Amino acid sequence: MDKYVSWMAVLRLFSGSAEITAALIMLKLNQVDKALAVNSGLALVGPTVLVVTTAIGLTGMAQQLSWGKLGWIGCGVAFLLIGILKK
Repeated sequence: MDKYVSWMAVLRLFSGSAEITAALIMLKLNQVDKALAVNSGLALVGPTVLVVTTAIGLTGMAQQLSWGKLGWIGCGVAFLLIGILKK
């Protein structure tokens, strides 16, 4: 198994586990204000996992891609982050 794919999968499993744990905490707290605070904490997890997972994948493919293609991929990730994080 490719080590880059393994790390990407582990990060996604971590991210999914964090989401499920947060949902269970929200149910246990049973208050909208506290659930919203837990949800706000998750707002950092998603984009962080996206960037790190993409970076790992690009590292694994760096030998196969030209600098131009890597630049376009970087622009795409930047646009995704701007769209997600801009208020």
